[in-house]
Amino acid sequence: MVKFMRATAMLSLVLSVVFVAACSSNKGGESASSGSASPSASSSSSASPSSSAADTGSSSPESSSAASGDADPYFAKYDPPIEISTVRIVNDTVKYPNGSSIDDNVWTQTMLEKLGIKIKNLWVVSGDQPGGQGEQKMNVSIASGDLPDFIPVNSKQLKQLQEAGELMDLTDIYDKYASPFLKEIMNQDGPNALASATFDGKLMAIPNTGSSMDGAPMIWIRSDWLKKLNLPEPKTMQDVLAISEAFTTKDPDGNGKADTYGIAMNKDLYTGFADLTGFMNGYHAYPRQWIKDASGNLVYGSIQPEMKTALAALQDLYKKGQIDKEFGVKDSGKEAELTASGKLGIEFGTMSNPLWPLVDNRKNDPNAQWQSYPIVSADDQPVREQVGFAVGQYFAVKKNAKNPEALLKLMNLFVETGWGKTTTPENYAAHFTSDGYEKFKFMPFQAWPARKNLDIHLHISDAIKSGDTSKLNAEEQDNYSKIKAYLDGTSTDPLGWAYERVFGTTGSFAVTNQYVTNNTLMMNEFYGAPTPAMVEKDSNLQKRELEVFTKIIMGDPIDNFDKYVADWKKLGGDDITKEVNDWAKSK
Repeated sequence: MVKFMRATAMLSLVLSVVFVAACSSNKGGESASSGSASPSASSSSSASPSSSAADTGSSSPESSSAASGDADPYFAKYDPPIEISTVRIVNDTVKYPNGSSIDDNVWTQTMLEKLGIKIKNLWVVSGDQPGGQGEQKMNVSIASGDLPDFIPVNSKQLKQLQEAGELMDLTDIYDKYASPFLKEIMNQDGPNALASATFDGKLMAIPNTGSSMDGAPMIWIRSDWLKKLNLPEPKTMQDVLAISEAFTTKDPDGNGKADTYGIAMNKDLYTGFADLTGFMNGYHAYPRQWIKDASGNLVYGSIQPEMKTALAALQDLYKKGQIDKEFGVKDSGKEAELTASGKLGIEFGTMSNPLWPLVDNRKNDPNAQWQSYPIVSADDQPVREQVGFAVGQYFAVKKNAKNPEALLKLMNLFVETGWGKTTTPENYAAHFTSDGYEKFKFMPFQAWPARKNLDIHLHISDAIKSGDTSKLNAEEQDNYSKIKAYLDGTSTDPLGWAYERVFGTTGSFAVTNQYVTNNTLMMNEFYGAPTPAMVEKDSNLQKRELEVFTKIIMGDPIDNFDKYVADWKKLGGDDITKEVNDWAKSK
C-alpha cells in the first residue's frame, strides 16, 4: 500500500504498517480478526492429499510430483521437489544479506524445505513504480507470449491476458488449496479484491491484498496548542476552521511573531503528507473517486457540486493566510519541513503520519504533541471517509502450467509465517525483517491482512490495560515493547512516541476502529482495469484538475470550476464515464 515516508522511519514502519503502495498505487471492510482461522502448518506428515482436480485445461494439480502430507492440502510438501518459473519486478532499495541473492535467500530456502518448491526466475528487473521498467518488461513478455508459470501482473495486464485466453481458471484450485486463513485475508477488506480478479464468474488470478482502511483520512492537530489556547476538540468543520484561525492568529508557538499556519497543504493536493482528501470529504466531496449518484450510476467525484463548495472554503482559508502561501510549489517533503520546524498546527493525513513527518517535529520540540481525530462534517449530514482500492498486483497462472496449486501453497506459507497461529517471534524476524534487511521482499507471492494494523492497535491496547502480553503475536510484541518503553520513560527514542501515536490506546487506529465499527468507510466504486479512454485521456484530465483547483484555491474565480467540469466532460470525461458504467453493469 508507501510513498510518503522517509528512509529513517521506513525500516521499522514497513512491517508495522501495511503500506498501501506494496499493493496499490491508488487510494483506496471489515472482517474477523486476522489469525482467527489460521491453519496449522506441517511439512512432515505422510499421507497424500486428494489428487482430484478441477478441469482447468491443463495438468491436474500435483500431477508432476507426489505430495507428502496429511489430508491437509494447504502445506503438503512435494517429494521430489518441483520447479515453477516466474519473473520478478523488484524495488530499487532491496538489499540482500551477505551470501544471499534473489535466487538464494531465506524465503527460497524455506519454500524448498517446507513445500518442496524451487523458484526459477526467468528475468529480474529493478523498477516497480507504475509505468517503470518492470511494467514495460512485463508488457514485452505478454506481447511475445514468453510467459512464466506464475505471472505477476497489474489489473490492465491481467485483463489483457484473460481476454487473450492465456490464463488458467483458478476458481476450483483456490477453493481447494487456499488455507482458511488466506481466504479470510482475501476478504478482510471486503469482496472487491477477489471480484477484481473474477471474469464471467471465473477467478483468473489471486490478488496481492493490502488495506484500504489503512489509508482512511483523519485530522492531525497539535493538541498542545489546543490546550495552550483553551480550544475544544473538533466535532464539526466549523470547529476545525476556528482552530485553524486561532493557530494562525494567536501565536500558539509563543515567539511573538505571526509565523504559524492553520492547515498544511502541498502542491499535489491529494498525495503524500498534508493530503486534502479528508478536508474535502468533510464537504461530501470525493476527489478522484467514482461514487454512485442518486440513480445508481457511477459519477466522478471531482466534478460534483460539493467539490466547488470545498474549493471555496479552501480559497477563503488561503486569503486569510491560514495556508502556506507557497504551498503551490512545495511537495509533501517541503511542507513536512515546515511542520517539523513547528509552524503548522493541522494536517489532514492518514494513520501513519506520526512516523513521518510528525516525529521530526517531536525531535525538534519534545513538548510538541499531536492527536488524531475523525474527519468532521461541514453540515448536518454524516461524513464518509474516502478510501481507495488496495490491490495493485495479481498472481496469474499460465494456462498450461503444471502444479497451479503451488501458487496457493506459497501464499499460504507467507501469511502463516507472518501472522498465523504457528508463527514465533524468531520465525517472524527471520523471514520478515532484521539487521536492516526487508526480507519479506524476497518472497515473490504475497498477501497482506487488511486488518493487521488495526488488530495490532486493539491487541496492544488490551495488553496495556491488562498488563497481559501473552496473547500478542510476534509483530505485536515488537510494537508493544517500543510503546511500553516510551510510556515508562525507559527509552528516549522519538520513534517510541510515534508508534504510541499510531498503535497506542489513543493512537490513530482508535480513529480507524471507529470508522470500521460504524461502517462509514467509502470505497471506490470502480476497481477494474483502466478503461481505453482512461489510458488515453485520464493523465491529462488529472493534470488539468490539479492546475485548475490550485489556481482556484489561490484566488481564481470560483466559477472557473464550472468551466473545468464542462471541459472535463468534453475532453474525455464523458467517454470514461460511459466505459466505467458499462464495466459496472457487467459485474
